[in-house]
Amino acid sequence: MKAAWTMVLGLAVVLALVLSVNAADKEETLKGTITCAKCDLKKQDTCATVIKVKDTVYYFDKDSAKKYHQEICKSPKDGTVTGTVSEKDGKKTVMVTKVEFAK
Repeated sequence: MKAAWTMVLGLAVVLALVLSVNAADKEETLKGTITCAKCDLKKQDTCATVIKVKDTVYYFDKDSAKKYHQEICKSPKDGTVTGTVSEKDGKKTVMVTKVEFAK
């Protein structure tokens, strides 16, 4: 009986981990101001492409940051960013799949 309960508990833990990983991989659409963390927001010493949604700043992944930075560095633009959001060390990052600037 004890072995059965241990197995059920183990399966429940595995299921919970799988569900939390799948939830983290969900793509989101963020709408806000796409801008530079250095030049506009004064948040760091080097340029970085970000989208500011209300008071939350999401940093673009490395490849997307390079791709879109020239367009927004000195002139922020409103737009939407679609991608997978993650957080590490208190810093939110978005793995960008699509960027649309408002017209």
